[in-house]
Amino acid sequence: MIEVRLRGWRPDDVPAVLAAFAAPDMAQQSARPVDTPEAALEWMAFWGFRDDARAFAVTAGGEVVGNVAVSNIDAHDTGWVSYWTSPHARGRGVAAAATLLLAEWAFRERGLFRLELGHRLNNPASCAVAVKAGFAAEGIERAKLRYGHERFDVERHARLATD
Repeated sequence: MIEVRLRGWRPDDVPAVLAAFAAPDMAQQSARPVDTPEAALEWMAFWGFRDDARAFAVTAGGEVVGNVAVSNIDAHDTGWVSYWTSPHARGRGVAAAATLLLAEWAFRERGLFRLELGHRLNNPASCAVAVKAGFAAEGIERAKLRYGHERFDVERHARLATD
């Protein structure tokens, strides 16, 4: 896997966030459009001030190339993992390497026991990321996600601190 690092999001990362969310597949990944510097700063701030979540900028060669996060941390020491990479960084193992680092951080620093994630069945690249990062497939959730008027089945994966 490619060498990546995780760090907190910074205001000077606005151009990288805007470039990532300009990709058509990324535009639907946020509840509100991330298409202005102000919106990018709001997106970063959303992740920066929560007790139930933590997001990291993913860097490779000093360049911001993605995001990994754990959110919805609950009383059962379980969190929900999400990730994205900028279009130009895809296919190089960035997301899998970053997700592996995130899992190690979540187990060690946050004391979580279980991490979950899900991907649309029509997204085999996301499935490959989950598997490479040590997340075992657990089953299909029918029609779980809706984008526009279309519903998508989701495959859930999980990784335990004991895996």
